[in-house]
Amino acid sequence: MVFLAVCAAGVVRAQREKLPPEDLAIVESSWPAAKKTNTGIRYIIEREGHGAPPVPGDLVSVTYTGRLLDGVTFDESLDPKHPLVFRVARETVIQGWDFVIQQMKLGERRLVIIPPELAYGTRGQPPRIPRNATLVFVMELVDIKRE
Repeated sequence: MVFLAVCAAGVVRAQREKLPPEDLAIVESSWPAAKKTNTGIRYIIEREGHGAPPVPGDLVSVTYTGRLLDGVTFDESLDPKHPLVFRVARETVIQGWDFVIQQMKLGERRLVIIPPELAYGTRGQPPRIPRNATLVFVMELVDIKRE
């Protein structure tokens, strides 16, 4: 009986693949060590951070580079004196960022692969981001101001 409950729990947690098949092939060959979350986001921690991760409402500062899977940079903010600043879980950034940032610690740097439905989806953000684009970010959490 316990075995069935454990197996059923595993099935409930299983998620469908959120990357389009052609994107999945690129991601798996380019970043084979990337870990996958239950939201479909993949990531590689490039530098460990420290302390507690931010929670909804915290004001965070992030430096980042955003690229398409073909390597084209569509946006970046690399100056730690002028990072992107936003409140966590207030729908001011793409949904994938809100998920990722709540897992990061201060000073942490991650490579993050976000599926289209957690980014700009079927609308894209023309002309820089096409429809249904899988996005790759290198992001660093440079500051957290607790609410």
